[in-house]
Amino acid sequence: MQKYAAEFMGTFMLVFLGTGAVTVAAGNTLTIGLAFGLAITISAYAFGGISGGHFNPAVTTAMLINRRIDGRDAAGYIVAQFLGATVASACIRLFVGGLGLATTQLGQTDFPKISTGLAFVVETLVTFLFLMVILNVTSDRHGNGDFAGLTIGITLAFLIIVALNLTGGSLNPARSFGPAIFAGGSALSHLWLYIVAPEVGAILAAFAARLMGSED
Repeated sequence: MQKYAAEFMGTFMLVFLGTGAVTVAAGNTLTIGLAFGLAITISAYAFGGISGGHFNPAVTTAMLINRRIDGRDAAGYIVAQFLGATVASACIRLFVGGLGLATTQLGQTDFPKISTGLAFVVETLVTFLFLMVILNVTSDRHGNGDFAGLTIGITLAFLIIVALNLTGGSLNPARSFGPAIFAGGSALSHLWLYIVAPEVGAILAAFAARLMGSED
């Protein structure tokens, strides 16, 4: 249970701090990217030693494919991640409502400016790149565990900065799920893309990282 609690807390921190920067703080692109990036870094160092620090169903999928986690734990991690994101979004909704702001704006991800096909490509690509970094920097063969949390956080920040005006820069099914179920609207109707595309990116990254020698 400790591992699942760690995944819950880490995902909660990611969604709470990241979407809080979008809504409560009304941050700009740099602020939002750094908020998500630093949130994952904080969570990695605070809870990663307990669970391995996935905080993202796509990460768990890649780790499962590359046999760094078994199926039972993978299922438990994913449930904990979605729960953490949901509770975080419930808190953000409470705070946004307290400020008298629209509770339909909760930092949800969507793609009003581009086509569905392009949005799918964007989310697949940025998640692929994110997972390639994660799988290689945490590799027993050629990784660097001491700086893994910082490297992963910086990577997430920059990828979100690039993708923010395209798709909202999710890279994480749980991160999109929490806000969407409370905000509703097109974010909810497009939620399938933010679940499927990151998983596709993660699967591709798992095999690509293996080809590059990330696994024993």
